[in-house]
Amino acid sequence: MSSKDRIEALEAGAGVVETRTGKLAGSEKREAKEQEGQMELAFPPTEDEKEQEAVIEAVLFTMGRSVELRQLAAAIGQPEEVARKAVERLIKRYRSARSGMEITQLEDSYQMCTKAAYYENLIRVASAPKKQVLTEVVLETLSIIAYKQPVTKMEIEKIRGVKSDHAVNRLVEYNLVYEVGRLDAPGRPALFATTEEFLRRFGVGSVQDLPDLGPEQEAEIKAEVEEELQLKLEELTVEAASEEAAVTAETAMEAAEAAETAMEAAETAETVMETAETAETVMEAAATAGTVMEAAATAGTAMEAAATAAETAGDREPEA
Repeated sequence: MSSKDRIEALEAGAGVVETRTGKLAGSEKREAKEQEGQMELAFPPTEDEKEQEAVIEAVLFTMGRSVELRQLAAAIGQPEEVARKAVERLIKRYRSARSGMEITQLEDSYQMCTKAAYYENLIRVASAPKKQVLTEVVLETLSIIAYKQPVTKMEIEKIRGVKSDHAVNRLVEYNLVYEVGRLDAPGRPALFATTEEFLRRFGVGSVQDLPDLGPEQEAEIKAEVEEELQLKLEELTVEAASEEAAVTAETAMEAAEAAETAMEAAETAETVMETAETAETVMEAAATAGTVMEAAATAGTAMEAAATAAETAGDREPEA
């Protein structure tokens, strides 16, 4: 039996049905408790009792959430026992009457809710509630908290054998568990317990109404945890192999890039050398051109000297 099956069995045993505000309902276990013991004679309520019921009804309708018994007692100005009897009369009246409402007990609090039978009618004019998906891991963590509360994350992880931070955080987000206090131990770890929303969703009046968890169920939980650990180990092995392959591929790519860079550097050096050789050739050509120009200048000077000599010789010829 999986964790989900155990939760569903818990719901079925509690007579849970779906409503707009979650899983509510007429717990068969609570009804059986109400029917146990002595039979009470049914007398019509007095005018004062009718007034008390009306006040409590108005408070529950207005608040729209669970209201503690002590608050209801304060509203009618009577002791808690008187308020309790007034609420019980209201519960019976709503249960027997053709009404779309009912009053549900949650621990020592009460809440007015819509009856499950009218859910389909309600969603025609109201938005359907957002469905909260509880995975196997989250359900398993929730069942541990429900039966061991108050409990620390360390105790949960000791039972499950794996980290449970994500599952606990998701349950807190769904308002199914909450931090109820701190353990008086080194580090003062947080203690977690179930909320009223948990009782409402799973249709139980209190955690004492949860079905007993026998040795067989504990053995099943242990087997499921071991199976989950094996799956996680296999996933980690595959993940590690993938990461190693990725690192190897990355190293190879880096080596290839380094080789390509080296080749580019060599080509650049060769180009620089060729440029240097070209520059040297140009300089040699320039030097040669300079020599030619000097020779031309020398030849010009020689020609000028020859011309001068010829003129001088012409001036010195004797007269006939």
